[in-house]
Amino acid sequence: MWIRLLPMNVDWLRQVCLAFPGATEQIQWGNDLLFKVGGKMFAATPLEPAPVCLSFKASPENFPELTERPNIIPAPYLARAQWVALQSRDAVPLDELAQLLWESYDLVVARLPKKIRDSLSIAKAASTKPSKRKSTRKKRTRSR
Repeated sequence: MWIRLLPMNVDWLRQVCLAFPGATEQIQWGNDLLFKVGGKMFAATPLEPAPVCLSFKASPENFPELTERPNIIPAPYLARAQWVALQSRDAVPLDELAQLLWESYDLVVARLPKKIRDSLSIAKAASTKPSKRKSTRKKRTRSR
């Protein structure tokens, strides 16, 4: 199996993050590109040279392991929420980085209100296959 060792770039990052159901992008804080779901951020990258090139949320299990690796540090201002920051674009192979971004997205979605999570599930199901289901909703009858 051939592993892609090219460094991450903004085009690749946009392609991966915007493929997630309900994901949006927004320029914020001057020149930072943020990826959000339900209005909550799950990844951020500066569009100009900076000490870190990508920040994202990590699981409680992955946070200590990731921050022990070279060129990965606790994210400035967000470390208390278990965010990590890559100091170089090749700190993580792209296939692993795509999985970590999906995990970040999932962690943020899990904390969204149920109504928003449900709408994302519907969007995900609709994008994968056409729905031919009939409504299984039962009518309520009032007993007196």
